[in-house]
Amino acid sequence: MSDRSGIFAGDDPFVIARAWLAEAEAQEVNDANAIALSTVDADGLPNARMVLLKDIEDDAFVFYTNYGSAKAEELDHAGKAAFVMHHKSLRRQVRVRGLISREDGPAADAYYGSRSLKSRLGAWASRQSQPLASRSSLMAKVARVTAEHGTAPTRPPFWGGYRIDPVEIEFWADGPFRLHDRFRWTRSARGADWSVTRLNP
Repeated sequence: MSDRSGIFAGDDPFVIARAWLAEAEAQEVNDANAIALSTVDADGLPNARMVLLKDIEDDAFVFYTNYGSAKAEELDHAGKAAFVMHHKSLRRQVRVRGLISREDGPAADAYYGSRSLKSRLGAWASRQSQPLASRSSLMAKVARVTAEHGTAPTRPPFWGGYRIDPVEIEFWADGPFRLHDRFRWTRSARGADWSVTRLNP
């Protein structure tokens, strides 16, 4: 596409997404990798929450969570999800829709091991999305799992990653007079060729 240049240039949307994120990490005050993740429950009711994107692979986007959480139940049930990553300081956003698979192997182990000890113990202690009697009961649970697992806890079997294999990625950048630039990349399946379309703002 002849007018797709500058920040939109390139033949690989994952390379573009990584470049945008790297630029945002130098500008954003907090959590440049935050994404608003959207799912649907068993009744088709939409849900959304902020999570941290932890990797942009060559063909997928990866984040981590508790497999017993509401989001995990919805991801497993639907097998599909969407997210938007908004870089406010750069006036840009990346929108993704795609298919879900679990990252439950060595990559999940490696990421879990890279987290702070308190975060690793917190993952063991929290029954994410379940009712909680009080904060003190949560802290007591943290103390119990600390005594049980020590300073080198292994990754909990109920905690791991999700990979979003996109069938659609949209790159959006703010333009003067609300004449924004939007390019939508679409493909029929993982590994298929991408088609790129400029959209009206």
